[in-house]
Amino acid sequence: MKIIQSPRELQQEMGRLRSRGKGIGFVPTMGALHEGHLSLIRKARSENRVVVVSIFVNPLQFGPKDDFKRYPRRIQKDRAMLAKEKVDYLFMPSRSSFYPEGYQTLIEVKDLSRGLCGKFRPGHFQGVATVVAKLFNVTKPHRAYFGAKDYQQALIIKQMASDLNFGVEIRVLPLIRDKKGLALSSRNAYLSFKEKERALAISRSLNWAKKAIRKGNRNVVSIRNGILKSLKSKLRKIDYIEIVEAKSLQPVKSIRGQIVIAVAGWVGETRLIDNVIIRA
Repeated sequence: MKIIQSPRELQQEMGRLRSRGKGIGFVPTMGALHEGHLSLIRKARSENRVVVVSIFVNPLQFGPKDDFKRYPRRIQKDRAMLAKEKVDYLFMPSRSSFYPEGYQTLIEVKDLSRGLCGKFRPGHFQGVATVVAKLFNVTKPHRAYFGAKDYQQALIIKQMASDLNFGVEIRVLPLIRDKKGLALSSRNAYLSFKEKERALAISRSLNWAKKAIRKGNRNVVSIRNGILKSLKSKLRKIDYIEIVEAKSLQPVKSIRGQIVIAVAGWVGETRLIDNVIIRA
């Protein structure tokens, strides 16, 4: 595994590989890797001659009250995991090399960024779109891999890649859960054992909603209230429980077609998100 820190060096290396017809698969991460990340890397490995993974904790997507300084960083463990997965290139830029003095450019995907997490994390998706655009320009991938746990983020990146003609195929893979059903997240490292048990209420409430819809319940208020009942005694705070159309992320009035039920809430001092995609 070759480790590169210079954006220019990686850009040149990837340009040479593309000119020789090598298919490049790219998995962007902020490190603190878990099985969800590894599922993306394995898929990239199966579909491409070259696999590139980035580790960069992107300051642009953290607000002033977010956990940028606290965000888990464990580079040595991450490097060992990537080497075991036979990743070809690990890109680890410094903040100063990626956002040099005088940097001014930001990217916004307007409509898809407004709802769900966009309401509660102003500027977050602008930061995500900007860093991913820069990473695409540097890595020049044929395919890029994202997880469905961050469903809104994945849609935003697909829209951006299409709007800006990046020519990269965006692959969105299923959400990965632990044995008890908790959606895997780097932020799970913040949770104590008791907090992890409380956090399971999120996936359990979504599973209940999925079963209720399959049994014929199409009432948005009823489904949302059922989820709320399950969560209000377990979570310190609930940011949202939303039932939205899968492509536009617009709230639905009745449950039909492909919809996403998305939840964001706080267990202790940790903000967690989860979702389930349903075709009704």
